[in-house]
Amino acid sequence: MKKKFLSRILGLLVLCTVASGAARAQSLFGFDDETAAAQLALEAEFDASLSAAEQEEWLRILSRDPHHVGSAEGRAVVDFVAARFEEWGYEVEIAEYQVLFPSPRTRELELVAPYRYTAGLAEDSLAEDPSTFRVDNLLPPYNAFSTDGEVEGELVFVNYGTPADYEILERYGISVEGKIAIARYGGSWRGIKPKLAGEKGAVGTIIYSDPADDGYGAGDTYPEGPYKHESGVQRGSVMDMPTYPGDPLTPFIGATSEAQRLALEDAPTITEIPVLPISYRDALPLLQAMGGEVVPREWRGGLPITYHLGPGPARVRLKLEFNWDMVPAYNVIARLAGSEYPDEWVIRGNHHDGWNHGAADPISGLVALMGEAKALAELAAEGKGPKRSVVYAAWDSEEQGLIGSTEWVEHHAAQLDDHAVAYINTDGNSRGFVNIGGSHVLEKMANEVMRDVEDPQTGVSVADRRRARIEVNGSSQARDELQRRSDLRISPLGSGSDYSPFLQHLGIASLNISFGGEGSDGSYHTLYDTYEHYTRFRDPGLTYNVTLAQVAGRATMRLANAPRLPFEFVGLADNVSLYLSEIETLADTMREETLANNARIDSGVYALALDPTRSLVAPLKKAEVPHFNFAPLKNALAELEQAAQEYAEHSRGAAAATERVNKLLYTSERELTRDDGLPGRPWFRHHIYAPGFYTGYGVKTLPGVREAIEERQYELAEQEIHVAAEVIAGMARRIRELTAQ
Repeated sequence: MKKKFLSRILGLLVLCTVASGAARAQSLFGFDDETAAAQLALEAEFDASLSAAEQEEWLRILSRDPHHVGSAEGRAVVDFVAARFEEWGYEVEIAEYQVLFPSPRTRELELVAPYRYTAGLAEDSLAEDPSTFRVDNLLPPYNAFSTDGEVEGELVFVNYGTPADYEILERYGISVEGKIAIARYGGSWRGIKPKLAGEKGAVGTIIYSDPADDGYGAGDTYPEGPYKHESGVQRGSVMDMPTYPGDPLTPFIGATSEAQRLALEDAPTITEIPVLPISYRDALPLLQAMGGEVVPREWRGGLPITYHLGPGPARVRLKLEFNWDMVPAYNVIARLAGSEYPDEWVIRGNHHDGWNHGAADPISGLVALMGEAKALAELAAEGKGPKRSVVYAAWDSEEQGLIGSTEWVEHHAAQLDDHAVAYINTDGNSRGFVNIGGSHVLEKMANEVMRDVEDPQTGVSVADRRRARIEVNGSSQARDELQRRSDLRISPLGSGSDYSPFLQHLGIASLNISFGGEGSDGSYHTLYDTYEHYTRFRDPGLTYNVTLAQVAGRATMRLANAPRLPFEFVGLADNVSLYLSEIETLADTMREETLANNARIDSGVYALALDPTRSLVAPLKKAEVPHFNFAPLKNALAELEQAAQEYAEHSRGAAAATERVNKLLYTSERELTRDDGLPGRPWFRHHIYAPGFYTGYGVKTLPGVREAIEERQYELAEQEIHVAAEVIAGMARRIRELTAQ
């Protein structure tokens, strides 16, 4: 059986390699045969300039000390990066913004009943990792943009603290009102946990990493293995980024020294209740002291205890005080002017600030970007520079809420709307399989890039390795698509990194690129995100760092050099069709489940099925889900599909394009935005992709419609169907205008 399995995979890889070889002989999208050959030759020279050893040396230097926003060590990283860009011939600017930065002054957590325990709230330095002793500038474990407060209350275990988890608690008759919620990391973005707990009446939130998810349940812990040490704590922002990211005091405008700011008490993205992250070592005594019902089976974690829901008898006191300082955030902006179209900008970014040493997050991505920039500059020095201007950016204060990039985007919104062709983002990196998310207008180009980069472990293209993974581990739908779809889907983007202001605020077509799947991220936002951990467990030798530079570098260069910008719309239409189908299925499923649930309540079936020895109660009846009129969306989608097909046929084989055509292409993503934004959160203007209001990082596609249905706001759903239809029809008109050109 094992031989048969291996034979199947090897056969697939051989077929993929043959297909890849044939594909490489084809012209590149947006290029004719002559310019494609020149571009591929240029990329071969680019590859030869990339050095893993050089990137590893930069990684060692830049991750030596903790370097958060506003620190002297953070400024040293800025100066080092800026100096390298200047050496390579870039025009360099350090863009400064004054931003709000809370740092902890008081952190106290104490179990006061049924016995006393004072949480240590500290991470251990390890003899096996010298970096963990360089902690003079280390930020202790905390959640940025938690509010100040001293609270005391009984503990309630809320699992991951998602809306679905609170529905389960309601069935147990358990409320968090007046209590302190203890949640484990995972299931949703961390900021959703205090947000929901506060909405439910909790007075505080504690978040811990359960070892079943991120610790010894996954494998050997650091330093023996890569997974989370028992004292490790995931720091992180809990700013309400689904409302808006960036500096909380300057929404919609750049946080310059002259900017008019909100009062601190009026900033809506600071949490309503205090929240603190802790290790599973500190969580164990708290959870061990809890009573009440035993948790549902799927809520059980990996600690050696029986997990209980509470409330009580465990009672804790939590006290948090912060320094609410204004500090400078520094973005390094390096420009290489285009030889033919200097007013068209391809922007490539990665943040430079870390919660601590930040070797994986973000320095691994930053040194890949630096490697690309140096190689591109060497080509430019030989007279082979980009035709469009390329802007490399190293962002500050990403960790606190995408602050550096958001302030720069808001500050330069008018220029970016006019000049920005696309934005390409990276963040942390690892080894394994390529992951690309982003605007579907760039899906075809992304597939060609993946086709043309070799995976360093297998020798096939990174696209073929990803296809093999889908064939083995993918869903049946994903496997079917390998046969019927020429291109791999790229994933839609939610939030969590610096593409968000470009894509979802301004409608600039964007990509986010990384490798992963074979290197553990057990060091994430802990003291242990060090050079030693990264080079031992994440990407030894930085092999995949070079591969990341090859992928992101090709995407940057092709956008910078293509005679006709490689924007394509058939893939966009196909993905929007998928999202509409998902929403129809969502509505049908909700309708059927609601009808079945209400029927069981009316018939008394729940009452008979419940265990009388437990406190679980039947669910409440819910309003029936109406049949929505999706006709406007379907009609608009039909227009989009037809317009996309006509443009594809008209432009097939054509590479030449006027500046007018290229501007119509690169501003096409703007058609998917509206100035008034999404319901209740006007900062998010994109109506195809947005972070979920109750998922945070996780994407919601066709978000206005989808979230209105999920939240059972049925009148709003009908309105948003028309809004989304207008947006899609607007894109269809833009594509028809392109075809006419």
